[in-house]
Amino acid sequence: MKEFIQTIKNIWSLKELRDKILLTLGLILVYRFASYISLPAINMAEVGSLLDKYQSQGGSKQGAGLLGLLSSFTGGAFSRASVMALGIMPYISASIIVQLMGMAIPYLQKLQKDGESGRNTLNQITRWLTIGVCLVQAPSYLTSITKVFLPTTQFASAYLVDPNSIILFWLPSVIILVAGSVFAMWLGEKITDKGIGNGISILIMVGILANLPSAFIQEFTTKTSTGGSGAIMILIEVIFWLVVIMLAIILSVAVRKIPIQYVSRAQARGGVNRNLMEGARQWIPLKVNAAGVMPIIFAQALMFVPGLLTGIDSTNTFLAGFKNVFSWQYNILFALLIIIFTFFYTAITIPVNQMADDLKRNGGLVPKVRPGKETSDYLDSILSKITLPGSIFLAIFAILPAIVHGTLVSTDGFALFFGGTSLLIMVGVVLDTVQQINTYLLNHHYDGLMQSKLSRTSNNI
Repeated sequence: MKEFIQTIKNIWSLKELRDKILLTLGLILVYRFASYISLPAINMAEVGSLLDKYQSQGGSKQGAGLLGLLSSFTGGAFSRASVMALGIMPYISASIIVQLMGMAIPYLQKLQKDGESGRNTLNQITRWLTIGVCLVQAPSYLTSITKVFLPTTQFASAYLVDPNSIILFWLPSVIILVAGSVFAMWLGEKITDKGIGNGISILIMVGILANLPSAFIQEFTTKTSTGGSGAIMILIEVIFWLVVIMLAIILSVAVRKIPIQYVSRAQARGGVNRNLMEGARQWIPLKVNAAGVMPIIFAQALMFVPGLLTGIDSTNTFLAGFKNVFSWQYNILFALLIIIFTFFYTAITIPVNQMADDLKRNGGLVPKVRPGKETSDYLDSILSKITLPGSIFLAIFAILPAIVHGTLVSTDGFALFFGGTSLLIMVGVVLDTVQQINTYLLNHHYDGLMQSKLSRTSNNI
């Protein structure tokens, strides 16, 4: 405990780090405040009463099914008809599209290799593509809140203007939703540039954590209303949740270390001495889950397709199951897609051929493996072996909310925190932010040592 308090003091004593943290917290507050500003055409008080009525009937304030999942990423702004309803997700979608297009379009491949100027151009392309994605998602969202979230018989009380009017409702609402998403993107980039951590990921994490208190309170109320055993069940749920978080951290940081031996050749008379001198031993850390949460994001994007098919044949109970994130149909297909996308994304992001070439060029080799193609095949073999269990564990984490829902956890909202994208994003963002803070502390410590050494040297002189 003393070490933790001392670390907090060290963080606060660094003016640069303190300013970055305060700026980050300030921009997060702006983002959360904006998420409570409703669209001008929406009667926010009436929408709140409708959501309360839905919740009293056993539902969740974040909605149900896939729409509720989207709402959880925006901190409830999606279900509140907020100006920030689309949140940062259009930017995430645009980034994924640009990353995938970079595999097939030579121009984007060239930009990826052009250093800082190329990254700036890719960022600009991503920003414009974000606006394009918003122009597609905004009308879809407006359709959802007029046809799904709000009962059809209460349109008059939920809207201040005619929801069928293009001039009064659709056009202004689309413009405001696009502006809100662009503003969220700007806040994320400012946090990345001027604050601490990855701004885009932090905004997603904040949106997810915003739902945690209400979800826990709802779960606590549901459990304790059943009798004296409810408090014990809540304690069991919290302990199990902490165990799941610990396992998620292990999955995020687990690596397979490949030993690398760097060697050098000593010059001899008349040529090069073939005897290799032992150099420094290092490691190539291959992550068990090198793809992170991207396979889950890709799979969730595709899982909307079966749900849309329900609109074609609403009487088909099998297809109807794909609209419920807790159904067995949804989760079996979801797990299979995650395993497939994990191998796919790992293959395109871990260039084993380039790694083998770089090792050969820098005089490094894997012990008992020849440089070049054999090294590439060896790395590919190891990567495939660790990716299989990594993908299976990732799939289990993704469908864990459906497993605990109805068996251990009673409410939809709290069940979503037992795995899936929500938990992995929270764990990944926290680990990344803590690592950046530790880097600042270490750099300050090293600067202090260097300054003391320089001062002692100058005194000796």
